[in-house]
Parts: sequence; C-alpha cells; structure tokens
Amino acid sequence: MQFLREWMEQPWQPVSLSALFGWLAFYGLFLLYAATDADGFLMVDNVNLVVHEAGHLVFAPFGYVMGIFGGTLFELLVPLFCGIYFFRQRQIPAVAFCAFWFFENFPYIATYMEDARTVTLPLVGWGDEHDWELLFTHWGVLHLDRVIGGWTRTLGWLGMIGSVAWFAWRARRTQSE
Repeated sequence: MQFLREWMEQPWQPVSLSALFGWLAFYGLFLLYAATDADGFLMVDNVNLVVHEAGHLVFAPFGYVMGIFGGTLFELLVPLFCGIYFFRQRQIPAVAFCAFWFFENFPYIATYMEDARTVTLPLVGWGDEHDWELLFTHWGVLHLDRVIGGWTRTLGWLGMIGSVAWFAWRARRTQSE
C-alpha cells in the first residue's frame, strides 16, 4: 500500500501553456463537430469500428455472447489500457486524450444500441447480425434499446467534457508547481 501511495504522489509531467491551449482548442473543435453531427457517426468512428471488429475475434474464444459483446468491450478496453499506461507515465495530455477517446466511443455505441429494434444501420463484418439486437434480446431488454442508448450517449458526453475539464485543471496545476 505504501508503494501505491508513494507512486500516486509522484508529480505529473508539466504541460506548457501552448500545449494546454492547443489541446483545449482541439477538444473544443471536436466537441463542436460532434454536437453538430446529424447521423451519429464521426470520422474517427471508422477507426473505432476497426477496433470493434477486432474485439469480436479477440473475445470469440470466450463464447458466443462474449464474442458478440467483445466488439464493444474491446472498443472501450483499448483506450482504457492506453490511458493506464500514460497514467503510469504521469503524462497529462496523453491520459486526457485516452479518457476522451474512451468516452467518445459512447455516443457511437449509443447510436448502435438505439438501432437494436429497427436494425436500419448498415452492418459490417462477417455476418449480418446486429450486436445490440442480439445482446439486448439475450438479456431481455430489447424494448429498452433507446433508453439504454440515451443514457449511454449522455454518459459519453459527460465523460468527454469531464476529460477536458480534468485536463485543463491538471495541466494548469503543473504551471504553479
């Protein structure tokens, strides 16, 4: 326990004012882009889709349901593990970016969830199965697809905004340390 406490007290690497303002401009523009997007898919979601599809393969050995859920799970685990790595390195911009990336996946996932009953989105991959239609049916909550999707989208937006706020606060603190 002492090791963990000592490690947590290690200082973060400093962030220059130009990096702080540059990253804040990036996040502000990205959030504006995401807020004005009409169809629920952002350009960056194409990258997330590749990670999602890889997740099906990674988790397929753990059973059918985990193989289906593995796409979304891997989509979240990749930025989470990247964030943990950079957290251990005490790199504020990288941790904030990974946290932002983690939460940026949520609105994309929400769009997919909200489509579970209607199955109108184009599907990619090896089959013609809709992940969330199968999962929600398996769990007996298909009728709640839009409610769950709405909460997921809200959590994503709160997380993205929270990531930016944490970055600004943490980076600003390095200016005075």
